[in-house]
Parts: sequence; structure tokens; C-alpha cells
Amino acid sequence: MASLKDKVAIVTGGSRGIGAAIALELAKNGAKVVINYNIRKELADKVVAEINEFGGDAYAVQADVSESNEATYLVHETIKHYGKLDILVNNAGITRDSTFKKLNEEDWRKVIDVNLNSVYNNTSAALPYLLESEAGRIINISSIIGQAGGFGQTNYAAAKAGLIGYTKSLALELAKSNVTVNAICPGFIGTEMVQAIPEKVLAGIVEKVPQKRLGKPEEIARGVVFLCKDGDYITGQQLNINGGLYM
Repeated sequence: MASLKDKVAIVTGGSRGIGAAIALELAKNGAKVVINYNIRKELADKVVAEINEFGGDAYAVQADVSESNEATYLVHETIKHYGKLDILVNNAGITRDSTFKKLNEEDWRKVIDVNLNSVYNNTSAALPYLLESEAGRIINISSIIGQAGGFGQTNYAAAKAGLIGYTKSLALELAKSNVTVNAICPGFIGTEMVQAIPEKVLAGIVEKVPQKRLGKPEEIARGVVFLCKDGDYITGQQLNINGGLYM
């Protein structure tokens, strides 16, 4: 896929942070982008407006993709609006951090539903259309926490590690088709979620990063665009964008 011109992409959780950066970068490279959000409509509208300002084409759709019927609605709205689908970026995610002793069932299930079950919901609805694309792409945003674990994050780590196994298995199933499936595993990125970490803890994390800084959302977004544009022979892989923290 030498160019993303006229390609259609869905970015779940696309209203802020990494998701917003991905939506913007895809649009800058010519893709028409459906920005999925659950609650913060004003943030999704802001991203749409920013894309429109530089002549891009974007559309915001509200859907709680942890619910299968709403994920189906998201895909159907995309097809209704743009007529096709080429790229699915499964980015929607939340944290409910707690040591396992204090972790309640509600927080366990909610993180698994949003971070992992939503990917099944989205892909199930999107796959028939992706198979019709000349070069379909599924990109799952996992995490360094799914590779190395994280203190107080058993629920999040389980979901993100599950995404890696899911990526490999689905890639095998679709290898003979025109759809590639890959995961991106960000390290600690300077988003609202990471900035909420206590200052001393965050400073300790940065000290452990060989490049001695947090990553930028735009750096994850460029990884997504790389896989979309130049990833014809890349499937079932983990693209680690983490400043060398996990090798």
C-alpha cells in the first residue's frame, strides 16, 4: 500500500492521546478516518476539526466497543459513510490499577472487556469488509506491560498480553488473504494516562529508559502508518516502540 490516499480507517479510542495522534497521522497520509469515542464527544470533534483544517476527511462515531452491538454499529456507520474499510486500529483502552489483593472483580472485568474483548467485537464486525480491501490492515495497540508485566496491573497486563497472542493467531489465519495483523507495543508514552503517574514514580520509570525520556504519541502513530503503507510482508509481529526499555 504505497499510499493511504482514499483508504478508510477506523481508530477506536481515537479522541485523545495515542488514538488521536494515530487518527491525525493517518489523515495526513491521505486516509479517511473514522474516530471512535465512547464518552468525550468534544474531544472527538476537536480531532475531526483539526483534520478538516488541513484538508483531511474525518468522521466521529460514538460507540462503546466493549459491547458487540455497538462495535457492529461503528463498522456499519463507517460503511454507510465511506462505503468501505481498509484499516482497523484497535486502540481503545483503560486502566484500573490495583495490587491483586485489592483488585475487585468489576475492575478486572472492565479492563478485560474494554482492552481485549472489544478487539474481538471490532474485528468480527470489520473483517468481511477488510477482506474486500486490496490491502487490509489490522493493528492492535498492545503495551510493554503485556510483555514485561507491571506492578498493580494484572488486569491490564493480562489484556495486553492477550492481544499479542490474538495478533499472532489471527495473522496465521489471514496470512493467505490480503489482510495483515500486527501489534504495536508502546513503552511509556507522554499521554494523559502516563502523566497521571505520581511524579517520583514517573521519574524512576524515565531513568530506566535507555533513551531517558517518555515516548511521544506521534511516534506510535508513525509506527501505525509504517505498517499500513509498507507492511505488505509484515504480519503477526510486535513493533516495540519503547526507547529501548524492553528488548
